[in-house]
Amino acid sequence: MRLGLALGYWGRGPNPAHLELAREAEELGYDSVWTAEAWGSDAFTPLTWIAAHTSRIRLGTGIAQMAARTPTATAMHALTLDHLSGGRMMLGLGLSGPQVVEGWYGRPFPKSPLTATREYVDVIRQVLSREAPVELDGRFHSHPYNGPDATGLGKPLKPITHPLRSRLPVLLGAEGPKNIAQTTRIADGWLPLYWSPLRTEVYEASLADLPDGFMVAPMARAHVCDDVAEGLLPVKAMLGFYIGGMGHAARNFHADLMARMGFEEEARRIQQLFLEGRKEEAVLAVPDAFADEISLVGPRRRIAERLELWRKGPVTDLLVTAPDPHTLRVLAELN
Repeated sequence: MRLGLALGYWGRGPNPAHLELAREAEELGYDSVWTAEAWGSDAFTPLTWIAAHTSRIRLGTGIAQMAARTPTATAMHALTLDHLSGGRMMLGLGLSGPQVVEGWYGRPFPKSPLTATREYVDVIRQVLSREAPVELDGRFHSHPYNGPDATGLGKPLKPITHPLRSRLPVLLGAEGPKNIAQTTRIADGWLPLYWSPLRTEVYEASLADLPDGFMVAPMARAHVCDDVAEGLLPVKAMLGFYIGGMGHAARNFHADLMARMGFEEEARRIQQLFLEGRKEEAVLAVPDAFADEISLVGPRRRIAERLELWRKGPVTDLLVTAPDPHTLRVLAELN
């Protein structure tokens, strides 16, 4: 099981520790480092900065949002950074949800998410293969554009720049069972949001036909500390925000996922509290058991024992969000 460092997205401003952590991870033999985006900092610029200050560690977007860019623009970002980094780029993509897609990006959330995702990946694959001009008569992504307001002057094009690698890895951050199953067919890897090594049956059907070399790369908070309850508070804060605030009361993919993992009553309670403005109560309502299952928190010996559970399943890469170099070192030694 390879180790990766997940840095996430910026909050109010850039985290001055991110570059230090990325360089420390490379020194410790970590395989990859990942950046994210929501409605603030973007995923590609910080990754480019990290690329300029490292030499070996692979670079992933975990995740870049599809609504933020056309698939050709995303492919341009990926092939450019792949060249600049000497072939270290991995492209992680996700749809996000209706509140962000329509509220922030000002675009309609696709009525058929599976089709939209499939077309997006298809266009990126065509760009990166550069075998022919990009052409797709798609429901969501047409190349050339052929909508009712089209001029009719568009022509199929190939990228001017020759991609460094035609099979640059593409990973998807899918959550629903059908989306995950499709991911195993059209992508090179899957980026689970929540992964519990105690509940792998939740994903068993979706992962029934994994191709050789397919990456399963969940993200998990890791923190070497003496007080487990205190160490879990950042995990609970993240869960409270995602489950309570990252979606509409009637359509929240994160809450639905928690429900499928056996915590439906708790998920709905967190949603209710968050939407009522009782955010601190929503965080406290996150079950310690759920937060603990999807993270690696506590003394070294406890983390070593729990790490064994992660190794027994289909996980190929463990992407850790770690707050300090000490935690990174301990995980490297235990792995």
